[in-house]
Amino acid sequence: MADSWVNAAERIGSDLHLELTGPGGRRAALIRSLREAVRSGRLAPGTRLPPYRSLAADLGVARNTVADAYAELVAEGWLIARQGSGTRVAERAEPLRPAARVPTKAPPRARGPRHDLTQGTPDASAFPRTAWLTSYRRALQQAPHEVFGPGDPAGRPELREALTEYLARARGVRTAPGRIVVCSGFAHALRLLFGGGVLRGPLAVEAYGLGFHREVLAAAGVRTVPLPLDENGARVDRLGRERAVLLTPAHQFPTGGPLHPARRAAVIDWARARDGLVLEDDYDGEFRYDRKPVGAVQGLDPEHVIHIGSVSKSLSPAVRLGWMVLPERYVGAVLDAKGEREAWASVLDQLSLADFIASGAYDRHVRRMRQRYRGRRDRLVSALAEHAPHIEATGIAAGLHAVLRLPPGTEASAVKAAAWQGIALDGLAAFRHPETDMPVDDGLVVGYATPSEHAYGPALEALCGALPPP
Repeated sequence: MADSWVNAAERIGSDLHLELTGPGGRRAALIRSLREAVRSGRLAPGTRLPPYRSLAADLGVARNTVADAYAELVAEGWLIARQGSGTRVAERAEPLRPAARVPTKAPPRARGPRHDLTQGTPDASAFPRTAWLTSYRRALQQAPHEVFGPGDPAGRPELREALTEYLARARGVRTAPGRIVVCSGFAHALRLLFGGGVLRGPLAVEAYGLGFHREVLAAAGVRTVPLPLDENGARVDRLGRERAVLLTPAHQFPTGGPLHPARRAAVIDWARARDGLVLEDDYDGEFRYDRKPVGAVQGLDPEHVIHIGSVSKSLSPAVRLGWMVLPERYVGAVLDAKGEREAWASVLDQLSLADFIASGAYDRHVRRMRQRYRGRRDRLVSALAEHAPHIEATGIAAGLHAVLRLPPGTEASAVKAAAWQGIALDGLAAFRHPETDMPVDDGLVVGYATPSEHAYGPALEALCGALPPP
């Protein structure tokens, strides 16, 4: 006979495991097991129990054994039995709760900022839920059975085909689906390329950039060499013995501005001469306001540029999807580094994004957000002109943030004043490479995309109140 029983869900609505062990025989064991299930809350008040015949058959015991157990628990008040409605857990039967403890004073919770003006994240309230859900449902309904097996490390062909068309049209990227590898974002791409042994350092980087990316590279044992910046972007003429360089040519992060056309050509010439590589971080490539679109550097030479993008700024960082457009000679090595199965990027999200792009919903969302962020940028500039005309905002022709140039020596106090006003933002120094010899510039990096529409006005008011006087 069985020593335990797991009921079918359709009988009482949820699975329940009963142990029939211990002294006293089967009847006593069943009573103990049911009593404990009610006491612990595994059988909630009102739950209908199986009929005698069904439970007896599952347990391999006589029907009288189950009937007697039910009758005793009814007499004790654990169960109730009514004609026509079966046997149920009594409504007043409550699980035991831990003994009350003397309340202790909870430690004070740290208060978050009232105004979030950090860079790098879009307006979370603007995520296109309805359109995304439409794409998700359509992708799920049309998905072949293989989608629900182990994922292809290259990424779903539907997404790679959609990206091939979109990147060619919107960013001037020259590629084919077989040269695109899906990843979970830019940091993941760096880990695959350098942590996976596809590329080795040293790596030239811009003198100002995201510290987290430098940390990812350092963890992979890569030494980064800073390149100075000026009004035309990275000084690629200062490239030395490195075999690879990481650039943000569409909109330098965080200082702003595209890489000058002459320097784009120069870095491609450098890569060809040394058989080197340009790693192109297509940061903010889609959000431009006061200038014509700047195409991807990859379009100048697909065999010497790795183009890396994601939807973390254009859509949401919660959709953990990015891509690498690779020279043909690196595709196999990247796939080897990634492994035999997709372990990072949800296959269902890949299909949803493929549909979102192919249906035109992605283009519509980007256009809508471009208009919204341009309005945010304009409100920031107007607020500065009215309340702090001595502060210049730079890098505002594109992107999701601006750099507010400050008088020398005032950055640290301005960051502190902003914190007192409940504002979360970064000083320009936080993005400075520790080994650069560039002159120090004081500034604040202000993200104007993060706050919701209703929170943006108060955030600007608080920001102007935290800026140093003339």
